[in-house]
Amino acid sequence: MRAAYDEIADWYETEFLPRTADDPLGLGRVLAGLLGRGEGACLEIGCGTGVHAAALRDLGWSPVGVDLSAGMLRHARPRLPIVRGDAARLPFRDGSLPAAVALMVHTDMPAYPAVLREAVRVLRPGGVLVHVGVHPCFCGGFADRTDPEAVVVGPGYLDGHWTKKSWTDQGIRDKVGASHWPLAELLGAFLEAGLVLDGFAEGNGPTPMVLGVRARRP
Repeated sequence: MRAAYDEIADWYETEFLPRTADDPLGLGRVLAGLLGRGEGACLEIGCGTGVHAAALRDLGWSPVGVDLSAGMLRHARPRLPIVRGDAARLPFRDGSLPAAVALMVHTDMPAYPAVLREAVRVLRPGGVLVHVGVHPCFCGGFADRTDPEAVVVGPGYLDGHWTKKSWTDQGIRDKVGASHWPLAELLGAFLEAGLVLDGFAEGNGPTPMVLGVRARRP
């Protein structure tokens, strides 16, 4: 189970994360607003290096992470309990969790609709799933964000695709590639998985890079 992120795990931890420490995208605000305070286990699907564990604890949750990349999990181990596994085949019992989050990972998962179905399986009735990911309307291989005040959106938004095309060589997309779902297709995957859409939020402007979705298992 070798994962693409194995090759960039050390770069991600030592170079990429320090550049995002002040949360310029507003991810923390979106997560807190959609997930809210709670207690009990909160599964982070695609936890990577576990950098979001502290934010989940601050909200009262007990984070546990799952990720495919052994390299990323090596950095996550001191931050939260972890298990190596496929997000489309989560190693948790049916109806066992009150909450789950997927933070900035859906473009890394070509089978994301299957991941959403798995989230439904492991959530308790009434359990919450919070998705926070790159904004499908304003961030992708079709978008040039060189000038954050004037994002240029070219052809390609309506085409679901995987690409390494990126407006910057300082990010992740150009290194491991990313999948894209237009907004309607992305939200439709939540409904097809059996989730009830419950809330939305967007990241910092002027043109947000982050879209958040809160959904619940009926």
